[in-house]
Amino acid sequence: MKKQEQEPQNTGSSPNKTIPPYMKAVSGSLGGIMEACCLQPIDVIKTRLQLDRTGTYKGIAHCGATVSRTEGVRALWKGLTPFATHLTLKYTLRMGSNAVFQSAFKDSQTGKISNQGRLLSGFGAGVLEALVIVTPFEVVKIRLQQQKGLTPELLKYKGPVHCARLIIREEGLRGLWAGAAPTVMRNGTNQAAMFTAKNAFDVILWKKHEGDGKTLQPWQSMISGFFAGTVGPFCTGPFDVVKTRLMAQSRQGGELKYKGMIHAITTIYAEEGLLALWKGLLPRLMRIPPGQAIMWAVADQVTGLYERRYLRNAPL
Repeated sequence: MKKQEQEPQNTGSSPNKTIPPYMKAVSGSLGGIMEACCLQPIDVIKTRLQLDRTGTYKGIAHCGATVSRTEGVRALWKGLTPFATHLTLKYTLRMGSNAVFQSAFKDSQTGKISNQGRLLSGFGAGVLEALVIVTPFEVVKIRLQQQKGLTPELLKYKGPVHCARLIIREEGLRGLWAGAAPTVMRNGTNQAAMFTAKNAFDVILWKKHEGDGKTLQPWQSMISGFFAGTVGPFCTGPFDVVKTRLMAQSRQGGELKYKGMIHAITTIYAEEGLLALWKGLLPRLMRIPPGQAIMWAVADQVTGLYERRYLRNAPL
């Protein structure tokens, strides 16, 4: 009798079973929706600061106050539709593809993955999301965010769909992939650092190891995610500034100021100094670590729920 009662439990705890990539994708999409709604104003301020060449804004608080006063509070949520859509799709692809890449790098005997494999998986997920989702959505988002004014009739772009259509009409389909090179470098480096750091902080802070069957509390996931999210912005600041400049410039009405990623880096350095390559770092640090905290708090709970319900001791 005892043996028969234990058989279903042993079947459910098979070491070969893992949390499937589609569940990682679902957890990422839900986390992305929550993050977008909470942190869009910081992203608008970051974009305005990065595009400010004349010193109009004196800092984060002044930028936010100026935008609210001159354009209305709703202007701080400009570009929310493409931002929320792109975050949801991005996290879906990021979490799902990272899970697929990690499964390829895992040791077939132990089911464990090395730090090198984790880095490569994160980089691959970042490159994929940059090419498929991030670049075209951010081009539209930045074009919408850089518009200044209260009267919709005077704005060049009337909305996300109109913006995308106008870019394609004036600049061709390639216009939606302006700044693809620095975006690939930024996202690839970011995700390689983030996934590796998140795992390391889980182990250091909470003794949480992959496959141990333990689910972190939301506040624990938020702390690990927050710290993991601080690594990327310092490493990828120049790529982010160059990406924004390349995406913001339009081919209409003359020559492009920046010819590509390397040309943009050297031009910004020559004209504005080295620190200009890290413009918008503070608002990035105000947005990305809290965003990762929110996303991981949701994602860990979703995957933890799946693990508790369907698996035991499943490799994550």
